[in-house]
Amino acid sequence: MSEVASGPMVLLEDVHLTLGSVAGPVNILRGVDLRIEAGETVGVVGPSGSGKSTMLAVMAGLETPTSGKVSIAGSVLGGMNEDRLALFRRDNVGIVFQAFHLIPTMTAMENVAIPLELAGRTDAFDRAADGLRAVGLGHRLEHYPSQLSGGEQQRAALARAVAVNPKLLLADEPTGNLDGATGQAIIDLLFGLHASLGTTLVLITHDPAIAERCDRMVRVLDGQVSDGTPVSAAAVPA
Repeated sequence: MSEVASGPMVLLEDVHLTLGSVAGPVNILRGVDLRIEAGETVGVVGPSGSGKSTMLAVMAGLETPTSGKVSIAGSVLGGMNEDRLALFRRDNVGIVFQAFHLIPTMTAMENVAIPLELAGRTDAFDRAADGLRAVGLGHRLEHYPSQLSGGEQQRAALARAVAVNPKLLLADEPTGNLDGATGQAIIDLLFGLHASLGTTLVLITHDPAIAERCDRMVRVLDGQVSDGTPVSAAAVPA
């Protein structure tokens, strides 16, 4: 049984992650401390290779840190096995990736229904259809990913990520594979879903304009985090 505690939505305490390589150990995260309150929107910025995506994977329980404490939605992830982590993600965390990660042999509605079916919802397909309509894809329910544009695929991925009303929504460069106008529409939709669902949003971006829309910005550099001030009170670093 995992340790349960009240407190912030995300709490990382002295988190380290070291991976082996032919050249020797590589320190990906080097003592990360980060606290994110429920309902916050946080923009994560920093150069490529700085550890941003790894930090999000740790929050999601997709990566296990070498040391340190990870607490999400009041539950400490350390000690959970893979099955327990999968159940925890199903009930608490939605993830949006740059590369969409839709299952190509399933329709948009089937893709969105997956987390609902795993959660035991008997109305999974009705809710999936409603979710797709909410992101403007009511006319694409029976289309396969290959029949959707990049923007439509990301909309379907967003609908899947929020299908079970997660407490924490993680987005890793969700506009990275999209053109400017389509990417802006996806960001508007992402913030709209955050507002309507009251979820906590952690968003990795290289775009300062997107980071400025968040309540707060944190910068990751060489596997360490500089916990940011409210965006309105500080300039977003390049």
